[in-house]
Amino acid sequence: MNPKGTGNDISPGLLAAATRILFFTGKGGVGKTSLSCATAIGLAREGHPVLLVSTDPASNLDEVLQVALGPQPRPVPGAPGLHAMNVDPHAAAAAYRENVVGPYRGVLPDDAVASIEEQLSGACTVEIAAFDEFAKLLGNPALTREFRHIVFDTAPTGHTLRLLALPAAWTGFIQGSQAGTSCIGPLQGMHSQRDLYASAMAALGDATTTTLVLVSRPDAAALAEAERTRAELAALGVGNQRLVLNGLFEARDPNDALAGAIQRLGEHALEGMPAGLAALPCDRVALRPRQVLGVPSLRGLLWPAAEDNVTVAPAAPVGLPEGVAPWSELVERLLADGRGVVMTMGKGGVGKTTVAARIALALAQRGAEVHLTTTDPAAHAAHALAARPPGLTVGEINPAAEVERYRAEVLATTGASLDAPGLALLKEDLSSPCTEEIAVFQAFAREVDRARGRFVVIDTAPTGHTILLLDAAQSYHREVQRQAKGVSEAVRTLLPRLRDPRFTRVLLCTLAEATPVHEAAALQADLRRAGIEPLAWVVNQSLLPLATTDGLLQARRAQELRYVQEVMREHAARCFVLPWQVEVAGGRVGGGDVARSPA
Repeated sequence: MNPKGTGNDISPGLLAAATRILFFTGKGGVGKTSLSCATAIGLAREGHPVLLVSTDPASNLDEVLQVALGPQPRPVPGAPGLHAMNVDPHAAAAAYRENVVGPYRGVLPDDAVASIEEQLSGACTVEIAAFDEFAKLLGNPALTREFRHIVFDTAPTGHTLRLLALPAAWTGFIQGSQAGTSCIGPLQGMHSQRDLYASAMAALGDATTTTLVLVSRPDAAALAEAERTRAELAALGVGNQRLVLNGLFEARDPNDALAGAIQRLGEHALEGMPAGLAALPCDRVALRPRQVLGVPSLRGLLWPAAEDNVTVAPAAPVGLPEGVAPWSELVERLLADGRGVVMTMGKGGVGKTTVAARIALALAQRGAEVHLTTTDPAAHAAHALAARPPGLTVGEINPAAEVERYRAEVLATTGASLDAPGLALLKEDLSSPCTEEIAVFQAFAREVDRARGRFVVIDTAPTGHTILLLDAAQSYHREVQRQAKGVSEAVRTLLPRLRDPRFTRVLLCTLAEATPVHEAAALQADLRRAGIEPLAWVVNQSLLPLATTDGLLQARRAQELRYVQEVMREHAARCFVLPWQVEVAGGRVGGGDVARSPA
């Protein structure tokens, strides 16, 4: 199928080719949840019982389906034959901990049981516990025999790659381990899971059973991420793959500069599509004039009504509610402190990377010394800048490099005083997948420490991983002390610095849509529970300040207003609104930067 242009019906391809198991994955914000829901509804419509599962720690399945979900399958009203569920990583972790610790209560001394519980307090336990639930659904057919299809709405790409790599990684760790404990608890209990994990990996690699659906938008970064995912998962044995291009846009008015720019941007991205993606079977979905929420709307994603191809919504007025102020106000506020950390946070796909790059660029252009970095394995902060003024440096936290650095450090310090059996045990512990979490966290702490004498702008990972990262500030000390001789000053001072509003400024990024706004609100509540108060919200890529005669864009702009008003009314002390633009540091289409200050 030619990937260029728009498309209106994915059912002949994706639905006809559906295997028993379908995984939807891709860069945050490309529409994985909407498309996985629409596909599940379409398969159920054909009379096949379907189970839809979210394995995303930041799942928005409930909101898209407009139904409250839990850890057990529940029928979806209005979609006969469809059941849906959320795998709750934290509930799974609690159950996993008790499953591991329970058999030892009353058998081992209380302090030994407490030690095991302490080992299981970190973010790594959440990861393996969530995978445990995932593996049961994938590797134990008896649990899902009543369903013809299982559709997984997976987490954003970086998390998904780690999730799908876990079967091989943990199986290898279990098979090679000779010790009695690890960072995930007593290994004896893990041996019983080996057959289940092997079955899960076998199902993933069986082309007659499993299809990986790579979702992308006509965007260079999203396509590059999809290609990386395609290659890495193919290397893991997941070879049956297909591509869905979502949100394709075709301008209807040749005189509309905004619509023309959006169309050209998409066409340019598709012209540069990596060859590996271009070779896959491809389905196309046109940009919709309204958000896709609820079963009727989701059905329309597969079988759009003719009237959806043109808008019938009245044009919204150009501009924002009263009380707006320039974007430069935020830059001035940051410059007044002269140093410190600026973190962009929010749901995947809302533009955290571009907002972080834009802030770093503005600070550097005003003469500040700035370092821009990312903790998101799927981000490309360096690519978001067309130019770098003096004083601006760009880097990233590379997990592979950080693991090697951490291993070498621990072996040179803790390992130097160990005998041969002790050294073997330490090397075994350092081969655990948990080591990556520790190493990346340590690098994050070092980046925050660098902000004592400059600005450090951190583009953080999507929400679920960010929360685990910040939560690790409280559980990390116990975990790292199993391997290293001590906790660094950067780590010891991390949480107080994150809680200091004069040192750390958190910007919650969102789009003017329901799910990103509500996700950011949930993140804000989590941050406040951790003692961290966000400085402001940033509504990114908004059409509200821009003039357009394109009917579809007018419909989307009219829809944005309610969510910007919700942010200002219910969530944000300060809310800055950035208009849609072609580039971060290059030519923009439409009006200038606008923002709303506190009342």
